[in-house]
Amino acid sequence: LGEDEEEPDMWEESYGGHSDSKPNGPTAVAMDFTFTGLDNVYGIPQHADTFSLKDTSTTDPYRLYNLDVFEYELWNPMALYASIPFMMGHSAKGSVGLFWLNAAEGFIDIKKDGQGLLGSVSSMFSAKTEKQVDTFWMFESGIMDMFIMMGPTPKDISRQYGSLTGNTPLPQEFAIAYHQCRWNYNDQEDVNMVEAKFDEHDIPMDVMWLDIEHTDGKKYFTWDSRKFPDSVAMIENLSSHGRKLVTIVDPHIKKDSGYWVHNDLSSKGLYVKNQDGGDYEGWCWPGASYYPDFLNAEARDYFAEQYKLSVYKGSTLDCYTWNDMNEPSVFNGPEVTMAKDKMHGEVEHRDMHNMYGMLYTMATHKGHLIRSENTLRPFVLTRSAYAGSQRYAAIWTGDNTAEWGHLEASIPMCLSLSIAGMGFCGADIGGFFGNPDGELFVRWYQAAAFQPFFRSHAHIDTKRREPWLYSAGEMALIRTAVRSRYALLPLWYTLFYEQEQDGTPPMRPLWYEFPEDEGSYAKEGSHMVGSSLLVAPVLTKGSTQVNVYFPGSTLWYDIWSHQKLDVSGSMNYAAPYEKIPVFQRGGTIIPRRERVRRSAALMHDDPITLVVAPDKEGKASGTLYLDDGKSFAYQQGAKLYMQFTWDNGKMESKMISPPGMSTPVWLERVLVLGSAPPPGQVATVSSPS
Repeated sequence: LGEDEEEPDMWEESYGGHSDSKPNGPTAVAMDFTFTGLDNVYGIPQHADTFSLKDTSTTDPYRLYNLDVFEYELWNPMALYASIPFMMGHSAKGSVGLFWLNAAEGFIDIKKDGQGLLGSVSSMFSAKTEKQVDTFWMFESGIMDMFIMMGPTPKDISRQYGSLTGNTPLPQEFAIAYHQCRWNYNDQEDVNMVEAKFDEHDIPMDVMWLDIEHTDGKKYFTWDSRKFPDSVAMIENLSSHGRKLVTIVDPHIKKDSGYWVHNDLSSKGLYVKNQDGGDYEGWCWPGASYYPDFLNAEARDYFAEQYKLSVYKGSTLDCYTWNDMNEPSVFNGPEVTMAKDKMHGEVEHRDMHNMYGMLYTMATHKGHLIRSENTLRPFVLTRSAYAGSQRYAAIWTGDNTAEWGHLEASIPMCLSLSIAGMGFCGADIGGFFGNPDGELFVRWYQAAAFQPFFRSHAHIDTKRREPWLYSAGEMALIRTAVRSRYALLPLWYTLFYEQEQDGTPPMRPLWYEFPEDEGSYAKEGSHMVGSSLLVAPVLTKGSTQVNVYFPGSTLWYDIWSHQKLDVSGSMNYAAPYEKIPVFQRGGTIIPRRERVRRSAALMHDDPITLVVAPDKEGKASGTLYLDDGKSFAYQQGAKLYMQFTWDNGKMESKMISPPGMSTPVWLERVLVLGSAPPPGQVATVSSPS
């Protein structure tokens, strides 16, 4: 444009009945990045798309803009609830990571080698050069603040990215067990009944959840006293069985002169403002609502104080928190969110939109610390996220649907989040919208049991779907899936500890563990749990077999039948209704607990079984981490972190770090898979390596 030329909408824009004043005019920043020597790039969550990002030469670009999306579509680059501007490229030569620290709306175009018009034209005039992926990044505002991570391995990238944005802290043990939720459990009696039914049907469960209907008129930090006349007794009943409660606390604050939270935030001037300085008013679940300015530390501190038991009356230390609708969702706003020209002090909302949800979870996380006087690890679930959100909250994939495609999409969505730091992720079992039939529900439980966050959830208009409401056979299969998760809690807990130490996520793509296996780079539908388990769930209706890709050239063992497989590459594998194909990698040792009880807390002191899967040389190794399961004492050394090794009949153990606690947990059994001889010798080396 010439000096005096202007395009329409440069200084003000109107659309869909909304207007954006754009007081600073055009402020976009953009840059090209080329990933040379590779075909696949990953990350930039959140999108309901394949794990290996697609070429966008003929489609819309991938959009990063946190939105409350109703019944989101699959296999496209539309924006969803979280935006993490981190991309990882990988080839047999190594891995590279790119992070652009920018919380404004973003668009990322991807052009893969030889695709699109430019690739076709250039190939006519020149010999094909080294393969590459070209990416074009553009944000509506912000600065050039990029970080390049040189790896060279995927695990190195995770460690380097974690050093920038933080690692997921070790959660309490209950948080990685099974969660039961719906919008909404009707009342205190309903909660007590559902909890008792889990025991009646011998299905483990650790957490009951309450959605927005538990409050007094959608005023958060309150209870509907008719439905929940004694919430403390209800929570204490759960606690007596080793269980917890989670209640929802959304960021929109009801416009109500009788509501102390609204009055306090208004009098303190802690709401987001309009351009004229007045408080911004939107519309959400309570009706007319205001939105706290969480960019302001005073607003975050105020919210943190609300979690004190003396303020949040009716709660206990066994009541944890779900932060939903924090994109933020504004029902009457543009694209159901906050207008970009609203103000956070001197900062426009457009400049920090994608981090609003993270700032909110910062406040909640701090509130959990304050109320327990920094003794108990917080548990917070968030729908909206940005780079760094992993320090404060777990995440789920939002309002999915009871369809097979959404079950399939849960895997790439969680893998994308995992490599971008959000390793504590999962999807609503059965789909939030709709009514899953028995087959879909069973298969979803089987898949979700091997994902980090394990929760069933449903919309208020769906049929009740507790496991015992399905056929006896289907309920039995769901019970088996849930119990399989509880048996592997020692493995999951160890993986979460290791994630805090080095950033490696519990749920990993195949190439994360087999970086030179080029056949795994674009594989969809399967994943690793840590370095030891390959999971290939059934993702299509009526299927009784799965085409499993076995990376590398190692042995694999079916974890159910213990059959040894010397296979590399793809093979069809039987997956009858009662089975999800899961394989233990040769050369690994995994810890299990065989006495499955009603909750994780009741299994905490139970003995350990080690499952040894020897490799082709007859060797294997693995780790086990133990602590009190709830406090921060492990950070002062009150923990046990050990390594086990197996070498052709000889088992050894040694402490990776100095032992800092005593425990009643003991090694009950060593199960050696395959034809290896039983252990003839067990040695313990207690000194750190």
